[in-house]
Amino acid sequence: MHFAEPLYFYLIALIPLLTGFVVWGENKRRALSARFVDASLLSRLVDPGVRGQRRTQTRLLIGGLLCLIIALAQPRWGFQWQDLKQRGVDLIVALDVSNSMRATDIKPSRMERARHKVADLLRMLKGDRVGLVAFAGTSFLHCPLTLDYKAAEMFLATLDTDLIPVQGTALGHAIETSVHAFSPVERKSKALLLITDGEDHEGRVMKAIQLAKKEGVKIFVIGIGQGEGVPVPNPKGGGFQRNRSGEIVLSKINEPLLKKIADDTGGAYVRSVYGDMDLREIYLEQIQQSMEKKELKSSRRKRWTERFQWLIFAGLLCLAGERIIREK
Repeated sequence: MHFAEPLYFYLIALIPLLTGFVVWGENKRRALSARFVDASLLSRLVDPGVRGQRRTQTRLLIGGLLCLIIALAQPRWGFQWQDLKQRGVDLIVALDVSNSMRATDIKPSRMERARHKVADLLRMLKGDRVGLVAFAGTSFLHCPLTLDYKAAEMFLATLDTDLIPVQGTALGHAIETSVHAFSPVERKSKALLLITDGEDHEGRVMKAIQLAKKEGVKIFVIGIGQGEGVPVPNPKGGGFQRNRSGEIVLSKINEPLLKKIADDTGGAYVRSVYGDMDLREIYLEQIQQSMEKKELKSSRRKRWTERFQWLIFAGLLCLAGERIIREK
């Protein structure tokens, strides 16, 4: 036997209290009767069967309440095996953590806004495996594919612009790292969400695109920032970064390249200027609608048969019997 709500068993403790109260009441009634009339006369005034009826009433009342309390605990016995299959896609989120993500043209900063939006995406996922890749001048797998979204949130919280000492925006390396994070034996249900604010500084993007197409990875790109470029804050404090000529370094998106990455792999490109990345739309309308889902997890569980109905019926029958005897 199995109980779905065992906490309701604590209510059974009320049964002895109720029984004690009924016994105390019966004793009190006898004492008052003895003070009111002599015992020999009382037997002539009151039917001797009344005492037996009261005992029956008490038993029915307590039995009925006991049945109802056990019914609240939802007793179950007898079960069938139920097959559970979890379907979804594999999603790698590659997040740019270069110094240019410190820019505050998107409040409070590009990095903070991107991290909050990805956290919202993780809370939105249902049945999809997710992983994280961090990249700047190089890249690495920060969190492997997992169905544990809480663990992915913990890894996401540690992503920051000081995580990778090699600065730059190595888009090709980030794509290659992300592609290698997927299972090599499957060619479907693979999505890469690339979030970046910069240009490509290494020139390996075309080779990475070919690798993604070969492995069946669709790339969805979110470009953060303004087309004309914005100053990059100095990570050491005190103004903005400058190049060797003393000029302020500007972060500028190479939109044609980002669009090509998405188009060539069957994904989509979205530009975020004011921080409205709308990952909900990308996930629900783009990734979920355009990609075939696969079986990610299979398990079996016992499906117990509910039996509380019989106890409710027995409890109500006892209470109805107690009522009938009281009226007689």
